[in-house]
Amino acid sequence: MGAIVGGQTSCKSPEIVAFEKYLPPDVHVISCHSLHGPGVDTHNQPLVLIQHRAPDKALRKVECVLSCLRSKYVYLTAQEHDRITADTQAVTHAAFLSMGKAWHANSQFPWELNRYVGGIENVKINTMLRIYGQKWHVYAGLAILNPEARKQVAQYAESVTALYKLMLEGNLEGLRERIHNARDKVFGSASNWDARPLIEPSILSSFSLGKPTDAPPRPNNHLSLLGMVDCWAALGIVPYDHMLCSTPLFRLRLGVTEHLFRDASLLDETLRTAVDDKMYRSDDLEFTFAARGWAECVTLGHFETWEKRFVSTQEFFQPRFAEAKTVGDQMMKKVLESSKEESN
Repeated sequence: MGAIVGGQTSCKSPEIVAFEKYLPPDVHVISCHSLHGPGVDTHNQPLVLIQHRAPDKALRKVECVLSCLRSKYVYLTAQEHDRITADTQAVTHAAFLSMGKAWHANSQFPWELNRYVGGIENVKINTMLRIYGQKWHVYAGLAILNPEARKQVAQYAESVTALYKLMLEGNLEGLRERIHNARDKVFGSASNWDARPLIEPSILSSFSLGKPTDAPPRPNNHLSLLGMVDCWAALGIVPYDHMLCSTPLFRLRLGVTEHLFRDASLLDETLRTAVDDKMYRSDDLEFTFAARGWAECVTLGHFETWEKRFVSTQEFFQPRFAEAKTVGDQMMKKVLESSKEESN
């Protein structure tokens, strides 16, 4: 009697349902969730506390117990937590999962190809490998069990498909209008770019799995990143609204997208490449298939299918996970250092 029960899962909806169903009414329910992976130092990172069914006295006790983590407490309801988690992770996870699936389908190790060189490509490749280096159920649960995430993964597949069709049609004006409208909804007017970027360009270009090269980055249409912003715009999501719950990986994913969209000449080059350059067309076809495949898994709630899709691609990239983790950890450290300098 008077016990406090909680969970550390990344999806609170089924957790709270289970607590309400099986715990007697005299048990206090206070859930939590550290918004970062196990490889990140807990100090100063966001830690969500959900006072679902408990007095303030019980919450103070939980705060005391968890104080050893030295994290920043963020107080949310279970529903708010799931919505923010979906807003900051569902679409970006779908993008990087689809990247890996597309490269796997084409039997490509992108760091060995000269068309995947440069700062943005470094982040895309390292983040993709970081995700596939984890357990499959982490991402399956986040997408399938979170009702807020399901519609976002479905919309991401729709956005990618619509953009790819515009590319196939050679409709540059239509593509430009759609992307510019999405940019304005997500990032606001051009005056917003006066602020310091989330990620300094030097960080993006510092970490590569490929051999060093002096060759300039080849233009890419970055369908995965265009699709992310188009999806956010369609759902009315502004990721900056959740900076209170930001993690190094979130800042990196949003930062690389911001980097593309805040550079008008780079964005215009990207859109022209999407229509005029056929080099990436087969990659983009597989990427579109992959995005739609993940969306179907989530819509149907098929954990077994998700596991098979994930593990097959995981095995394909397995030999590079150790190196990718080293590079990825260095990149996370740089992002952390950058964010600390910004807060100071």
